[in-house]
Amino acid sequence: MNPISQDFAPPFKLIAPFFIIGGLFYLIASFFIFSIESGSISFQDPKVLAFTHLFLLGFVMMVIFGAMAQLVPVVLEVGHFGVELFYAIWPLLLIGTSLMIFGFLFSSALLPYGGVVVLISMMIFVAEIFLTMFKVEKFNLVMVSVFLANMFLFFGIIFGLIIALTYAGTLDFDIISLLRGHVYLVVGGYIFVTVMGLSIVLVPMFTLSHSFSQRPLEIAITLMSVGVVSVVISSLSNIVLFEYLGYTLSAVSLGFYFYIIYIIYATRPRKENDVYAISLIFSFIAMLVSVALGVAYFVTSSHELLLACGWLFFYGFFAFLITGHIYKIVPFLVWFERFSPLVGKQKVPMLADMVPYRSSQAQFVFSSVGVILVTVAIIIQSDKLMSAGASFLVVGAFAFLRSLLYMINFK
Repeated sequence: MNPISQDFAPPFKLIAPFFIIGGLFYLIASFFIFSIESGSISFQDPKVLAFTHLFLLGFVMMVIFGAMAQLVPVVLEVGHFGVELFYAIWPLLLIGTSLMIFGFLFSSALLPYGGVVVLISMMIFVAEIFLTMFKVEKFNLVMVSVFLANMFLFFGIIFGLIIALTYAGTLDFDIISLLRGHVYLVVGGYIFVTVMGLSIVLVPMFTLSHSFSQRPLEIAITLMSVGVVSVVISSLSNIVLFEYLGYTLSAVSLGFYFYIIYIIYATRPRKENDVYAISLIFSFIAMLVSVALGVAYFVTSSHELLLACGWLFFYGFFAFLITGHIYKIVPFLVWFERFSPLVGKQKVPMLADMVPYRSSQAQFVFSSVGVILVTVAIIIQSDKLMSAGASFLVVGAFAFLRSLLYMINFK
């Protein structure tokens, strides 16, 4: 288990807006599913594009940026280069994401403006992280993963801006080819490499696991990075060999990542399955099923299987991985800032006391059922089942937001 220190942690009031806004976007994304018809879903459908950016930018990226603001200086054991910059990142990301969503739904002329605002937000984030890393004298695996992830993010947002300008008619490029590179840079390059790198810190810390080799994770990050570069080369050159090489390397990378997570989980001394543990279990099962659906798509060329694969990847794996960690990260941050000075002076709560049991369990049950129902609805093209799944997801999102606000305001 990597040692971490809270000596360099920024104030929680800096981090809280990222989590709250992310939770609100998660709720909005759940409502948005009602507007999508299962039989007409396409990756080029404006509604699908709006939903994807609503979920990835508004929820996934917003929460990850907030978590990174806290974890990067803690893991690197150096102070932020300019911690005040994070007060500008979340408003810009909020405005840019909103403009892009309205651009996809109502007026494509808004897309370049939203893309530029998102670009500025992310460039500030990337620049701040890089400048913070320059203060580190010696890199370890986590630091390398942070560096690689932010490099991928930098190029991913460049691809995204070009796509937005092309979609609005300002530029003339092949959107489909660029979209493949954009998605792989952001999802595989930034989100996945970030998740892999921080997993070696967060999962052992929350499960109390230790004395395991990091070699499988090194292989996983290396293969995923090479796979991302390979897919990007294919998107620029249209060489199919590089595309399938990238997919293969990414799949093998996930195998090594699952292996080390299994080792960490199997060697944990803390055996109880709280909402954090069951959320991670569900997320990894969803990922395995998603990979299986992806393989089935290449065999059958069934469009529905590919859509279900993408859905499970986002709402099954990413959503539960993030919400599960929030049930650990937020209480830890609130406890450290609000209650750690009182240790030895008066009775203070345990971290488990700060997680609302009923709403957290309700969030898991309703959200997991909703994910399963929508997956089946996409495969069999049932609008009624899609609406039923969306209903469960909305209830789960309300329960999650309620739990989040409870933990933030715990006294």
